[in-house]
Amino acid sequence: MSQANREAEAVLPASSADPLLRVSEIFLSLQGEAREVGWPTVFVRLTGCPLRCVWCDTAYAFTGGERLAVGAILERVASYGVARVCVTGGEPLAQKETLGLLRRLADRGFQVSLETSGALPVEAVDPRVARVVDLKPPGSGEAARNRYENLASLGLGDQVKFVISNREDYEWARAAVERHGLTGRAEVLFSPVTGRLAARDLAEWILADRLPVRFQIQLHQVLWGGEPGR
Repeated sequence: MSQANREAEAVLPASSADPLLRVSEIFLSLQGEAREVGWPTVFVRLTGCPLRCVWCDTAYAFTGGERLAVGAILERVASYGVARVCVTGGEPLAQKETLGLLRRLADRGFQVSLETSGALPVEAVDPRVARVVDLKPPGSGEAARNRYENLASLGLGDQVKFVISNREDYEWARAAVERHGLTGRAEVLFSPVTGRLAARDLAEWILADRLPVRFQIQLHQVLWGGEPGR
């Protein structure tokens, strides 16, 4: 390569050949749920979702956002100076380049988690990434979209989350935990839909049934009321 060509190549932005992702927001907050709750975490919220859960609290991420190269996302994440990163949505796996983003975040040494609706395959996700997979109860309006094949690929480093809006959802979730042997396969999380089910009611049901699941509430809802970017 000539000196002139080397100089021309050097001024090209590092992300010029990078895959692009549509990103709704990147922000620093406290992890509000799942195993890493309470830890300072950088959130990469990707745009788009094929589901329309009736209680969704991030519908603003269905559309819009900006197209960013994966390298640019990595640099923005690194600028916050924290170890944990959560890739969320929307539905992150609706964009095929998400798998590469997850891999490159793990390559850089971040502790990476993925929040996914469970409607799309998770088998190809880098094994260094903790997968937090929803199973949608009837109250979500999207129970038919559950991809139960995902459960076979989960391990103890992964989590299965049930977001519960009423007693019917709870009974459905309890049966699903037993039917699929989830407590021996991954960590199981039950949380109430904010504003639809009292957290105390769900806690009492879990205790009454001695259910071997982890109760959680959405810490970010308690602290910031679901404000975008928090």
